This record gives sequence, structure tokens and C-alpha cells, in this order.
Amino acid sequence: MEIQGKTVLITGAALRIGREIALDLSRCGARVIIHYCQSQKAARMLAGDIRREGGEASLLAADFSKPGTAVLVRHIQNRLKREKLAVDVLINNASVFYPAPLKKINEKNWEDMMRVNLKAPFFLAREFGLEMAARKQGKIIQILDWTVQRPHPDYLPYIISKSGLLTATLGLAKALAPHVQVNGIAPGPILEARGMTPGEKKRAVERTALKRFGHPRDIAAAVRYLIEGSDFVTGTVLPVEGGSLIM
Repeated sequence: MEIQGKTVLITGAALRIGREIALDLSRCGARVIIHYCQSQKAARMLAGDIRREGGEASLLAADFSKPGTAVLVRHIQNRLKREKLAVDVLINNASVFYPAPLKKINEKNWEDMMRVNLKAPFFLAREFGLEMAARKQGKIIQILDWTVQRPHPDYLPYIISKSGLLTATLGLAKALAPHVQVNGIAPGPILEARGMTPGEKKRAVERTALKRFGHPRDIAAAVRYLIEGSDFVTGTVLPVEGGSLIM
């Protein structure tokens, strides 16, 4: 699929990796729909940056942490239809991430992770995926996490939510074939987590074969490949983790 002229919906697009993906795809000629929840100022700044570069961008506010995900997704679809926007590519990037040690896990931790990291991307992928299938063309990309293969005990709700999204990715790839390709990207240490200590940063680097952090452009390049690089890839996960899995 050529990126030029396509409409791409990116959840959690205002900051960090989502921002880099949005800028990269806009520079390739895509019209970008910037979803955000609390980062309104950053989302507006991103849209302004894209427009100043000659690209097209629109804003979409939605809070996936609240109950009623399926209704919210249908509301998003109806709004985009009113704006005569058909989503060609969906990138489920939004997620909640924070530590939850085993002894301190509670239902709020669990619901936070499952609603934002699993339930919302699943329903978005289902609804927009069915629309894509009816048009006989579309791409869905899920941003996962390399730690689904190396669970950290202090982040179990997060990792379980991403593991569920991995399973959903594989199932959706089958259900939406042959016209829609559904894939995942599993980032490793791309950006320093907020609040990381110098010791934690050092340990994160040492756990990679390349002995360094990656950059959001590494994820953007992987996204671009899954959109434009091949239409013969589906139901797979592309690790972008600096060799963490071989350490």
C-alpha cells in the first residue's frame, strides 16, 4: 500500500513514539488523524507542525480509560464518516504504563491497563478492520512490547494487557484476511521511561545487544515498512528491541 494520499488514525499520537510516527507518515504524504486524551496542547502543536510542513492533520479527543469502549468507538466512526474520512491505516499506539508490584496490584491497576492497552485497540481494530475489509484494503498495526516474552514481575498488569493484544493481533489477522493486513511491532528500550534512575537506565542499556537506547524513528521506520514495504506480511510481530531477546 502506498502511504501517499492515505488516511492514518494514530492513537496516542501527541507525544513520544506516536508523535514520531505521525510526523514520519505525514512527510510520506499521509493525512494523519491525531488521537489524544489528556495531551491536548501537545496534539495541537503536532498538528501545527504537520500543517506548517504542508501536510494534513486533524485532531480526535477520546478517553479510552472509561467504560463503554464499544460505544466510544462507534462515536469515533460516526464522526469520521461525517467528515468523509475513511481510515486506511489504524495504528494502535496509545497505552498506559506504570509499575504495579504483585503485592500492590489492585482492580484499578488492572482496569486501567486492560481498557486502554487491550480493550480499546481490540474494538478499534474490529470496527475499522471490518470497514477496511468491506473496501478490500487496509492495514492495522499494534504497538506491543518486547517484554511479553520476558515478563517483569513489577509490571504484570501492563505485560498481560500487551500479551492479550498480541493474541488479538494474530486472531484479527486471520479474521480480516485476505484484504486487511494486521501486524504488531514490539519495541524495546526506545525512550527512557519517566522517572528512571541512572542505575535503571544503565541496566536497560546493558540488557540490549547494541548497548544503547533506540529512537522513536526506529519504530516509525518499522511502521512505514509494514504499510508500504510489503503487502505480503500479516499476523506477525516485528521486534525493534536492540537485541534484547538474545541477551
